[in-house]
Amino acid sequence: MGCVHGKGAASHSSNTRQNRKSNKRREELTIEEAPAAADRPVVVPEFRLRIGADAAATEAWPPWLVAVAGDEIKGWKPRLANTFDKIAKQIVGLGNNVAQIGQGAYSNVYKARDLVTGKVVALKKVRFDNFDPEALRFMAREILVLRRLNHPNVIKLEGLVISRMSSSLYLVFEYMEHDLAGLSAAQSANFTEDRVKCYMKQLISGLEHCHSNGVLHRDMKCSNLLIDNQGILKIADFGLASFFNPESKKPMTSRVVTLWYRPPELLLGATHYGAGVDLWSVGCVLAELLAGRPILRGRTEVEQLHKIFKLCGSPPEEFWKKSSLPDTTLYKPQHPYKCCIRETFKDFPLSSLALIETLLAVDPRTRGTAAAALKSKFFTTEPFACEPSSLPKFPPTKEMDLKLRDEAARRKRGIRRKSNITDGLRRARAHNKAIRANPVLEANTQLQTNLSRLRVGRGRSEKFPPPHQDGAVGHTMSFADDASFASSMRRRRNGDKEPHSAPPRCFINALCQSTIVCSVDFRFGRR
Repeated sequence: MGCVHGKGAASHSSNTRQNRKSNKRREELTIEEAPAAADRPVVVPEFRLRIGADAAATEAWPPWLVAVAGDEIKGWKPRLANTFDKIAKQIVGLGNNVAQIGQGAYSNVYKARDLVTGKVVALKKVRFDNFDPEALRFMAREILVLRRLNHPNVIKLEGLVISRMSSSLYLVFEYMEHDLAGLSAAQSANFTEDRVKCYMKQLISGLEHCHSNGVLHRDMKCSNLLIDNQGILKIADFGLASFFNPESKKPMTSRVVTLWYRPPELLLGATHYGAGVDLWSVGCVLAELLAGRPILRGRTEVEQLHKIFKLCGSPPEEFWKKSSLPDTTLYKPQHPYKCCIRETFKDFPLSSLALIETLLAVDPRTRGTAAAALKSKFFTTEPFACEPSSLPKFPPTKEMDLKLRDEAARRKRGIRRKSNITDGLRRARAHNKAIRANPVLEANTQLQTNLSRLRVGRGRSEKFPPPHQDGAVGHTMSFADDASFASSMRRRRNGDKEPHSAPPRCFINALCQSTIVCSVDFRFGRR
């Protein structure tokens, strides 16, 4: 019994501790940033502590974060998730409020308010799928890159937010009302030449700062170029960014840059590249702003490379012979192409065509630099770039909002189409039911007409049959001694063919009200 009581006491003590833990967890789950079921803590793999992570940082930051990004977070103090409040907005066509303003390969971006300062910020939640080493590496490198860069046209990292109950990590950025993709798609945004020059000048200035600090963005596109209400453009989303050294022989991955903005050397599998990959993407952005749409919209890598060669020209034969790229034999065109940028975009400003041809050169060595692009005639000829403060003000417009609106519109069209199909089926069923309900009247009317037609004969005996036939149609009678009946059934010869009266059973069917079809025919035969 003593053993039993001891076990019961131990069990009661353990249950009490578990209840306390569960109550504590319920209290922490009341904050808005409480993790979902997918964000439950998972087993963290053991990492070797990086040099530069001191004891204070180890206590303040989660151990897994110190293990992979100890140098990057050194000197910073973490913020807790419950000190921020997400700001939801209503999207037309969607029934729920949406706080998400962006999405990346490993992250989601939300609009939130700092409860300490009252400032509106953007929270980038980094997703970790069971602590994928690649995701951790990109996250640590993004933090390091952002801490190294400091330019008015580069997004600024303001802090890091951790959650006590999960492995989630939030990067805090300044909030920007627009992105270039959303503005270019908006009908109210008219991109005149001076406005295009204003945006492009800021873009290339920020890119020149990145390259001078040895940073490749590797995902330059309109949706990653953010704009605030003062007209300031900032380069954002450094999730695929990397450091580069022109003299380094260390290979890099070619699976970067969104397909429509990817240069040909990456499509051919290059693993050694430099600033030219970003300059190609800048050329695509410039042409997109002037054309009002993306200029190279391939669905596959093969199609994308084919579109590039048709517009920008294919490399000379010497390039294919000397090239060491792995996929040159697969993508070599059967016939050479010449550059036709000027013919394709003949409506563009003349000063822009030279810059576009330089940035979209198939050979990355001839694309120049960002500093050289700022000195091109595109920026030194009239009309000059306008001041950012003179740009018109627009309501908040982001690519994510456009996608949500399109999704809501597609959903609404699908509901309307389904409703139309349902109504059509309902009307068809009602019509078929009406047809099945009233067939007898029409059939009997036709039968009565046929019967009247049969009664109309050439002889008096055929028009007015004897009483014994008319009153007992179809019944067997003895009419051998009845001369009047014999006269009514007398045959009339007409050549070799003779008409006969229809059998009595046809007339019985004709008088039946439930009859729908009754065939009455004349038989011709020899006597």
